[in-house]
Amino acid sequence: MKKLIVLLFVICFVGCNQKSNPNKIAAMKSKKIVIAHRGASGYLPEHTLASKAMAFAMDADYLEQDIVLSKDTVPIVIHDIHLETVTNVKDVYPNRKRADGKYYVIDFTFDELQKLDVYERFNPETNEAVFPERFPLKKSKFKLHSLQDEIEFIQGLNKSTGKNIGIYPEIKEPKFHKNEGLDISKIVLEILSNYGYKTKNDNCILQCFDSDELKWIRFDLKSELFLVQLIEFEDEENKLEEFATYADGIGPWYKQIIKEKDTNGVWQISNLVKNAHKNNLKVHAYTFRADKLDGFTTFNELLQVALFDANIDGVFTDFPDKAVKFINKN
Repeated sequence: MKKLIVLLFVICFVGCNQKSNPNKIAAMKSKKIVIAHRGASGYLPEHTLASKAMAFAMDADYLEQDIVLSKDTVPIVIHDIHLETVTNVKDVYPNRKRADGKYYVIDFTFDELQKLDVYERFNPETNEAVFPERFPLKKSKFKLHSLQDEIEFIQGLNKSTGKNIGIYPEIKEPKFHKNEGLDISKIVLEILSNYGYKTKNDNCILQCFDSDELKWIRFDLKSELFLVQLIEFEDEENKLEEFATYADGIGPWYKQIIKEKDTNGVWQISNLVKNAHKNNLKVHAYTFRADKLDGFTTFNELLQVALFDANIDGVFTDFPDKAVKFINKN
């Protein structure tokens, strides 16, 4: 693992010829942006520091952090509230599952979580990789880490390289955490503030699927951060005016924007982006994968339709290098 991290640092320094101006965060948010979805997850296991280092080297504009709390209230960077799809928790703690058969992050202390190995995402029933052509399953050594670990890692790289790459945390399952007696948003906001992320002028975008939680963050916790309302259902497209009262952008599934082809073979575009822009909402769509094209001939065709035909403002992608290269050529 140490050799891998060293190699990724070398890659990062080699790719640092063009340095970002730290005073141009507003301009960054106004251009087409690339968000590294769980890091460079098309190449390395998701949400590992190795994956984030690689995404940093690829010049993504933002690195994403999904956040779940441990038993001792440490924010852990992991996509799910449970562990069995990306770790060896079944082997290390075979008797720690709940009645539903799942192993929940919140049932383990940070020290206990550190004993787990992190793998490429897999199906815990079949033990087969979700994306079989990606990083080999259960190879090399990767570990879970805290939000603080990752922020210090990214800020350290920003200092040593002269770049200004931002963070894009997501509050995961806030109602679940509240049912467990924890206010995840309050804990995360305090940490973000301690590291200098307080307002829209700071290089941080905060996202969540739960609209009530984003309202709580904006109005009750009085956050001045750039907030993005994630959406996944068609009926949410009728709530843009409401979203605009507390959020600065929306994060839809890209198939809510790009529909089927017409009889002439032309991709049909919904009015979601136009309507969002009318409400002064940025649109950062998810998830763009070069190994899952869903009807598109090439990844560049998908990016062309999304970024320029549909005019979305940013993409969440597992392959940040490909998206950065595409945008830089256009």
